[in-house]
Amino acid sequence: MNGGMKRRRLAYVIIAVSLVLGAGVAGWRGWARMAGWWRVAEAKVIGPRPDPARYAELRKSIEETRVRLAMRYRASRNPQDKEAVLRDARVALETCMPGLMRCWLGTPWDFNGTAEAPGAGKIACGYFVATVLHDSGFRVERGKLGRQASQNILHTFLPKESCMVTAGEPYDKFAGRKREPGIYVVGLDTHVAFLVVTADGFHFIHSSGSSPWQVVDESRAEAGALARSNYRVIGNLTADRKVLANWLNGEHLQVAGNE
Repeated sequence: MNGGMKRRRLAYVIIAVSLVLGAGVAGWRGWARMAGWWRVAEAKVIGPRPDPARYAELRKSIEETRVRLAMRYRASRNPQDKEAVLRDARVALETCMPGLMRCWLGTPWDFNGTAEAPGAGKIACGYFVATVLHDSGFRVERGKLGRQASQNILHTFLPKESCMVTAGEPYDKFAGRKREPGIYVVGLDTHVAFLVVTADGFHFIHSSGSSPWQVVDESRAEAGALARSNYRVIGNLTADRKVLANWLNGEHLQVAGNE
């Protein structure tokens, strides 16, 4: 009796293995999907789709704006005129950069993703932030910036004293804090993202390493990665006069960190 049961069990195993091998890679993926092993590799686009054509248009527009404002800035004869140009530069960046970010929505995430344009492959969180900054007109080495820890990404643009660091702060307190409008970079425990702050609140725009495994635009209530993180470092790029002047003048930025 026991011998018969063993033979039947062995037969079942042989049949199952034969089915998988006989179905080839497609069959194996079917079994793997049942186990959830392919959820990242085969993630489907949920919501908006990448818009590379619009992205190219925005890149061109923002560069033309930067060149035009840079000419005004260099021609300014007094501090008041320079401040007026810096204000216009801030408005330009805060208007155009969220549009660039949103062209990436639906682009798949991957830990090693280095896509150079929306939908042209997969993109890691650091490369998403670095690419949008580079394509907004900041003269920075995209690849090196994209490999940095979030603090180094921030400190490439802002001094440490301009960044706020919190650890263990409840999310409601962090999210409820009144902030000056602007384009922020926010670093988390193991993540980096943009925080687009307006008078109406904020949007957390990032390449998400959790479901739905793609670039997303999340509200305060939807921003799970931001809520779960114990560590947060944040800085407002567009509120900083030096950042704006560097953008206008096309200054080459030295990436912070040793990588």
